[in-house]
Amino acid sequence: MLANDQLKNLLHKPEFSTTDRLLLVLASDNATAKPVRVIKKIASDSGLRAAVKWNVSNYLSRSKGRAVRVPDGWELTTDGRTYVASLVGPLAAAPAPSIASKLRVHLSSIANTETRAFAEEGIECFEHRLYRSAVVLTWAGAIALLHDHVVKHKLKEFNAEATHRDAKWRKAKTTDDLGRMKEYDFLQIIEKLSIIGKNVKQELEKQLKLRNGCGHPNTLKISENVVAAHIEILMLNVFAKFG
Repeated sequence: MLANDQLKNLLHKPEFSTTDRLLLVLASDNATAKPVRVIKKIASDSGLRAAVKWNVSNYLSRSKGRAVRVPDGWELTTDGRTYVASLVGPLAAAPAPSIASKLRVHLSSIANTETRAFAEEGIECFEHRLYRSAVVLTWAGAIALLHDHVVKHKLKEFNAEATHRDAKWRKAKTTDDLGRMKEYDFLQIIEKLSIIGKNVKQELEKQLKLRNGCGHPNTLKISENVVAAHIEILMLNVFAKFG
């Protein structure tokens, strides 16, 4: 999340607490897990000499769940990444910082922690310019949420409409069963059932075409703005609403 030069600038801002500074260090070097000795070295190499005397584990263990100890050391949780993004703001060290920061703002509106983590992984792909992966991953997460909503709240109505459209449809009982249906057809039915509106359906159809283009080897070229728009549409219309 943070490049070395940006980390150096942030670590010396007087408004940040010691815990904030340690969370910023965890966000450096692709936000990988780091043992205490590495955390201290990164901070020290960035000009924060006092860090070598800090009780790093004590500070991070009291970070309100923003960091967690794993076998390889300490790493940021999903809440930690969101919190660091709020600290960093427009200085976010992603390849497309201003867009990525804007996308991360939407994460806090997703109630389900697992769904929020899934959405964040898609944003991380975007931050590392893995554009095709970002498109495919976020679309898969969005469809999974819609499948889950249908199973929990509209399964009887869905099966009735699906059978009306295709007499050979075998009634679905699980989300896996819904996966038998083509995603385009699935969108038509959930719009018919008023799970999503007509305009949302039309927008999701566009994103499905983009996903299809990104999911197979071909000559399609996409820009960061196209991918950012794709993710934001899914965040606002699916992840935030059904997550």
